[in-house]
Amino acid sequence: MRHRGRLSFVSRSSPDVHVYLPLTEATLMIMLTLVSQPKHGYAIMKEVEHLSESRVRLSTGTLYGVLKRLLELGWISRAEDTHLADDAGRPRIAYALTDLGRRVLDAEVARLRSLLTVAQQHVSRQPV
Repeated sequence: MRHRGRLSFVSRSSPDVHVYLPLTEATLMIMLTLVSQPKHGYAIMKEVEHLSESRVRLSTGTLYGVLKRLLELGWISRAEDTHLADDAGRPRIAYALTDLGRRVLDAEVARLRSLLTVAQQHVSRQPV
């Protein structure tokens, strides 16, 4: 499988999820929206916008491109019994975070926490 231009030989069941890091901002935000429950595309877009305080706004192309990639990697799955229709009768498919996706997300959150700790320690040592 490819991950940002480098080859990765880690299987979906591999315990070393760190090879996937760092995540792009869009990937991180999309995965965060799926922690609590499955969501369909439009709900993901709106929650990303809300979580980021309107700083991140996903186009439909970006959203569905990332969702396709996350499905291929096995980080998300199509949620069962969620093939509902929207008001116009179009299918509405919900996506759910898989166990592997949750492990990748947890590793990224830990990486970001560590980075933030280093930054805060460095900044606090600098005279103003």
